[in-house]
Amino acid sequence: MTVADLQELMAQAGLTGDAPSSDLLLLQQKGDAAQNHIERLLGYRIDAMFGGPGLPPVPEALKEAVLQLACWWFENREAAADRERHLPFGVKDIVNEYRGWTF
Repeated sequence: MTVADLQELMAQAGLTGDAPSSDLLLLQQKGDAAQNHIERLLGYRIDAMFGGPGLPPVPEALKEAVLQLACWWFENREAAADRERHLPFGVKDIVNEYRGWTF
């Protein structure tokens, strides 16, 4: 299950329907990668806990984390990126709220 569809990613990135198809493909790839990364940080797949039959809906905060991370990666994709960059503001806090903690 995809947490954020292409239309939501486009809106977050400020892209319109006349954006080049190569940008839309890249944005979708960043969305898929962002969801995968968020799920790895959470310690579970989002669709295992939310959004399925008998499960609560996907929290808007988790969707926001995926959207922010995907668009941040989309906007900052140059090869000469600063190695000291961290996750976009708020993403880590959102993940920590929903993370599967084990001790």
